[in-house]
Amino acid sequence: MEQLPVGLIIIVIIGLYILASAIRILREYERGVIFRLGRVLNQGAKGPGLILLVPIIDKMVKVSLRTVVMDVPPQDVITQDNVSIKVNAVIYFRVIDPQKAVIEIENYLVGTSQLSQTTLRSVLGQSELDDILSQREKINVRLQQIIDQQTEPWGVKVTHVEVKQIDLPQEMQRAMAKQAEAERERRSKVISAEGEYQASQRLSDAAQILSEQPSALTLRYLQTLREIATENNSTTIFPIPIDILKPFMKLDEKESEKK
Repeated sequence: MEQLPVGLIIIVIIGLYILASAIRILREYERGVIFRLGRVLNQGAKGPGLILLVPIIDKMVKVSLRTVVMDVPPQDVITQDNVSIKVNAVIYFRVIDPQKAVIEIENYLVGTSQLSQTTLRSVLGQSELDDILSQREKINVRLQQIIDQQTEPWGVKVTHVEVKQIDLPQEMQRAMAKQAEAERERRSKVISAEGEYQASQRLSDAAQILSEQPSALTLRYLQTLREIATENNSTTIFPIPIDILKPFMKLDEKESEKK
């Protein structure tokens, strides 16, 4: 069997290398920014699918269009009311213009991360602690708008920013716990006082009704005796005022006169 010439083998190898370097396959979520002799092609980003490059002359930079979920490291923040807290967050963003993401900034991931950290410290430093704890959704929207405005020239769209955790000093946690306990005690006293007030009103109404009907007071008195006798097995001596018996005595006198 005749051997192939060495020169032919070298040519075939070089041809395969050139062909391999000229063919690129991009996934559905990838785009390619092509530089030809150092200049970016004005046709925009290429892909997805099969991409043909001019060997040696063309260079391609791949950019992912998927949403990136990035943790913002914990930041030491001093709020507007001089409370020192530690806050971390998470940011969601994606590339919408691959050409800008490659040309306008060296590394859009690092740039977005650093910008998120400085913006987080700045925005929370201008807010009071109560607002940070109670209006977190409003702060999230404000962070998203500021960061998105800054990253727009890079072709990066920030879709959402979420403050994850707020670490308070132990002294502040104890103070807030005391404040919450005092607030609960205040509500308890207000509710108890309101109940006493309503009960006094009902008792006043009941006393007015009983004063208009003396016999009703007598019946109430007898009912109380019955309740005492039911609850206790021991003998109970309960004095009966003469005034209570007067209505019955008057009724007996009227019946006698009728007879």
